[in-house]
Amino acid sequence: MCLKNTRFCSFLIIGLIIIFASFPCYAKNKTTKELQTAQSYLSKGEYDKAYALYHQVAVKKKNPLAQFTLGLFFHLGWGRPVDQFQACKWFEKAADNNIPAAAQFFADCLKNGGKGIPKDPGKAAKLYQKAADLGIKSALCSLGELYVTGNGVPKDVQKGISLCEQAGKAGVVPAQVRLGHLLKEKDTGFQDLGRSFYWFSIAAQANVPEAQYYLGIMFKDGMGIAKDMQSARLWLERAASLGYQSAYLPVGLLYFNSPEDPETGKLSAHDLAKSYLWLSAALRQISDAEASKKAGMILTQVGQIMPETWKSDLDAKVDAHFKSFPSDKP
Repeated sequence: MCLKNTRFCSFLIIGLIIIFASFPCYAKNKTTKELQTAQSYLSKGEYDKAYALYHQVAVKKKNPLAQFTLGLFFHLGWGRPVDQFQACKWFEKAADNNIPAAAQFFADCLKNGGKGIPKDPGKAAKLYQKAADLGIKSALCSLGELYVTGNGVPKDVQKGISLCEQAGKAGVVPAQVRLGHLLKEKDTGFQDLGRSFYWFSIAAQANVPEAQYYLGIMFKDGMGIAKDMQSARLWLERAASLGYQSAYLPVGLLYFNSPEDPETGKLSAHDLAKSYLWLSAALRQISDAEASKKAGMILTQVGQIMPETWKSDLDAKVDAHFKSFPSDKP
C-alpha cells in the first residue's frame, strides 16, 4: 500500500527502485531478498521493522543500498526525528560505494554544512559531477548553481546556467524551476526573461505550484511576455488551489479587479465569489502587517457588495482548502 504521503511514495519509487535498476549486480546478491523485505515494510509504513532490517544489512554486509536508505530515514524523518548529521553519515558511506543519488545527497551535506558537518563546496562540486556521471541529471543543476555563485569553483555564470539547462532538457523538473529563477534575477548578470518564462512554463505544465505562481506573476507584470491578466489569473489560481500561499492575495486581487459585467456594471457573481474566497484565504496566512491590512480592506469592500447568504458556503470552502493545505501562519 502506498501511503497518503505522495512525497514518500514518489521518493520511494524514484530513490529506491531506480537505484536497484542501476545496479543489476545486486540481482544475484543474496542480500536482495532482505532488501526487498525491508522495502516492503517501508512501503507499508512499518518503519521500525524496515529500519532494523536495513540497518542489519548496512552494518553487517556493508550493503550500499541499505546505507543510502538509512540516510533517507534520517533525512526525511521516516518513523524517527529528522537528523541531518546521521543522514549525511550514511549518505557518505553509500557515496563512497558509488550509489549515484547518495553522491548528490552527500554533496548537499557538504555544500550546506550544518551541525557537525563542515562546509566543503569544492568537494561538493566533485561529488555533484560524480553523481551526474553516474546518471543523476539533477546533480548537473546543483553543480551549475555553484558555478553561478562561484562557491567552491571559479565563478562562471554562463557555464552554470548551461549545466542546469542540461538537467532541465533531461526533464528534471526542479532544475526547470531553478532555471526560471536564475534567468529571472538581475544579480546573476545573465538575466533572460524570455528563457525564464520558458522554463517556468515547462515546470508549470508539470503541475508544480511554485512555477505556476511565477508564471502567473510574469503574465501579470509583463515580464518576458506581453501582459495577460486572464493567463495570470489562471496560473495564479492553479498555484493557489495547490496550496501555494503566496498566490492567494494576487489571485484574489485579480478577481476583484476583473472587468465589470457590461449589463450590470458590476463584478460578475463568479468573480465576486472568487475574490472573497482567495482574499479570505490570504488573510488567514499573511504575516506582513501592510499586506494583511490591504487584504482586509478589500475583503470588507467585497463583503459589502456580496450577498450575505454566500458567506457561510464560501467560508466552508476556505476551511476545506486549509484542511488539505494547512496555513504556515502560527
